[in-house]
Amino acid sequence: MTTHLPDEAQLVAAARLGDQHAFSILVNQYQKNIYRLALKITGNHEDAEDSMQEALLKAYCNIKQFQGSSRFYTWLVRIAVNEALMKVRKRRVDRVRQVSLDELVQVHGLQFPREVKDSSENPEKRCAELEMQELLARALSPRLGAAFLLRNAEDFSVKETAKILGLSVSAVKSRLTRARSRLRQRVKTVFADAQAA
Repeated sequence: MTTHLPDEAQLVAAARLGDQHAFSILVNQYQKNIYRLALKITGNHEDAEDSMQEALLKAYCNIKQFQGSSRFYTWLVRIAVNEALMKVRKRRVDRVRQVSLDELVQVHGLQFPREVKDSSENPEKRCAELEMQELLARALSPRLGAAFLLRNAEDFSVKETAKILGLSVSAVKSRLTRARSRLRQRVKTVFADAQAA
């Protein structure tokens, strides 16, 4: 769950007037969430980092256009989701497979990271996140995955998700229904395969 700053409105107002320190406070509050969301959409750390940096740069350059009709975080998430989806589209167009040191290596049916992660991270949580990320990536397109993640992982309402993705509420509901259906089918397949083995 995202924790919002109590003085967010004042910080946004100061940032709109050019206060870099105020913008920095806003970014520091939400940067990890933006990165995590970008990682869930793009599926790799490099694209997530690039998406986050582009989103933060665009937010900084366009802060004066922020109208305040939504939370700053919602506005920032919308920019980040668009950047992450553009990364995924570009990767498809390029059709060039790059091997990331952060991607998993499969050995004898088991998956291992290419490089050792920070030991302060909870390994069980990391493993669960990776399994969920893989399940989502295999079952859902980036567009369905973005709607599903915003609604279910980031706890945005359907209305907020629609605003972030630039869709109607009914379109978001449709995507969520299709995403849940595909995930249910994928989970059934995974369990059937596991029982057959």
